[in-house]
Amino acid sequence: MSSVRGKVAVVTGAGSGIGRQLAVELARRGARLAVSDVDPAGLAGTVSQVLGLGVSGDAVHAAPLDVSDRPAVEAYAATVAAHFGVVHQVYNNAGVAGGGRSVLDNDWADYERTLAVNLFGVIHGTKAFLPHLIASGDGHVVNVSSLNGIMAQPSLSDYCAAKFGVRGFSEALRGELLVAGHPVRVSIVHPGGVRTNIATAALDQARRQGLAVTARDEARTRLYNEKLLKMPADRAARIIVGGVEAGRPRILVGGDAKAVDLLVRLLPRWYPHFAVRLEKKLFGTGVTAAAVR
Repeated sequence: MSSVRGKVAVVTGAGSGIGRQLAVELARRGARLAVSDVDPAGLAGTVSQVLGLGVSGDAVHAAPLDVSDRPAVEAYAATVAAHFGVVHQVYNNAGVAGGGRSVLDNDWADYERTLAVNLFGVIHGTKAFLPHLIASGDGHVVNVSSLNGIMAQPSLSDYCAAKFGVRGFSEALRGELLVAGHPVRVSIVHPGGVRTNIATAALDQARRQGLAVTARDEARTRLYNEKLLKMPADRAARIIVGGVEAGRPRILVGGDAKAVDLLVRLLPRWYPHFAVRLEKKLFGTGVTAAAVR
C-alpha cells in the first residue's frame, strides 16, 4: 500500500462529478492538490468544499484549464511543478459525453470534440506531467477510461473510440515505464454508471449546437439520471483513490463495470448482440442519449 498523504495530486475536470469528489477524497487523505476545470464557477465550488475540510490554502492550487489545449496543459504542468516543487500524481479525469447518433449521422465536429477532450486531454496531461512524476521518485498516472473502454455500444462510436484509446495508451505507457525502470505506476479507471451530470450535459451541449432535441431524447436522459447513473460520485472517488493506494493497474468502479468486464472476457464474440438487445430494451432503439460515464 502507498498512501497519498503528503503527495501532490493533480486532478483535471475537478469542477463537478467524479473530479470534484476525487479532489475532496484526496484532501481528506492528506494530499496537496492542483485542481483544474473549464468551468471556473464549478472549480471555485470544489475549492470551497476542500477548504471547508480544514485544508490550508497553500495546499490547494486551482486554475481554469481546457485539457484539449496542449500548450495550455504544458504551461499548467510547469506552473503546478513550480508552485509545489514536486508532482507525484496526475488524475486525468476531465471528459465530456459523446454519442447519440450513428457513425453515418455523426458529424466531424462530434468526433473532434470528444476525441480532443477524452483522448487527447489524457495524452496531454500524461505527457506534460510525466517528467515531473519521474523526478518525484514515486509517481502515479491515473487515467479515467470508462465502462465503454471495455465494451463498445451502438451510437457511441466517438466516446468508445476515445475511451478504448485511453486504455490502449495507458497500457502502452505502463509497458514503457517498466522497460525504462522509471518509478511511476499507471492505473486505468473504468467507471460504470456514476451519478454525475454527464447525461444532462450531453443534452445541453446538443441544444447549444443547435441540434434538434426531441421528447425521446429527454426521456432517455431522464432514464440515465434515474436508473443507470446510480453510484454516488463520492463512493466512486473512494474506490478510485483506494485502488491507487493499493497500486491496482485496473480499477473497476461499480458492479456494472465488473459485470461488463466479465461478459466481454467470457463472450467476446456475443457481447455486441447483448449490447444491442440491452439498448433496445432500455430505449426502444439502438440510439442512446449519452455515454454511461
